[in-house]
Amino acid sequence: METVALSNGKQMPVIGFGTWKAPSDEITVNAVKTAVECGYTHIDAAAAYHNEMWVGKGIRESGIKREDLFLTSKLWNDDHGYEAALKAFENTAADLGVDYLDLYLIHWPVPVKFHDNYIEKNRETWRAFEELYRAGKVKAIGVSNFKPHHIDEILEVCEIPPMVNQIEFHPSCLQEEIRAYCKEKNIVVEAYSPLANGKAFQCEELKEAAERYGVTVAQLCVKYALQHHTVPLVKSVTKERIQDNLKLDFTISDEDMKAIDAITTCEGSNRDSDYIDF
Repeated sequence: METVALSNGKQMPVIGFGTWKAPSDEITVNAVKTAVECGYTHIDAAAAYHNEMWVGKGIRESGIKREDLFLTSKLWNDDHGYEAALKAFENTAADLGVDYLDLYLIHWPVPVKFHDNYIEKNRETWRAFEELYRAGKVKAIGVSNFKPHHIDEILEVCEIPPMVNQIEFHPSCLQEEIRAYCKEKNIVVEAYSPLANGKAFQCEELKEAAERYGVTVAQLCVKYALQHHTVPLVKSVTKERIQDNLKLDFTISDEDMKAIDAITTCEGSNRDSDYIDF
């Protein structure tokens, strides 16, 4: 699989296999094994998904060498702060059964628990991330759902800048301001929910475009995300769909890219990261 270079030179595969909403049982184990078998080497996990033990089991049973895998996890909202973040990392590493992560992200910038002093907590958390990075326990560090001002608040004090920002991205949720900011700051953008949480499959414009290219709506949306220079995170537990999401040997024309940009029927989750309630 092709890769994109992070700001520290670390190579990240351009498509990731997501595990959000994957169940805490053998279904997830088999899905991860199938993904590796189909060619995915980038697995995206998170403590909040409550399935990291099963993801880790799938990785081990897949037989993939650790050095051939790009593994991401995310720090949950309850664990912001220096000491809490260090402890949370150890718990995640133990659940996944690994000695290091390839990428560790702050999942949300302003959790309700720390809303009134979130800037201080994010900075303490980032200091822990920098320590983990220097110790080799994580190979790259970044954030998720961060707006430009959230990143600026870290950049004011950090020694190592964020390398990745994972955000919702799909037709009708283009996040243009954030993507432009990240490009300026040399931060790679990952795209979660590239299928608009299933809304893409009800969109007539996307169905018509997919038919013209002889591809599925899912393939069209993944390619769309790639052509917008984001790293899409795709998820499924069925082998056929896991395989199909990597069959992207086509190019969306500039005209069709603009037409997809103009779609308004696949609205996003409308979660404002300044005001989340969890």
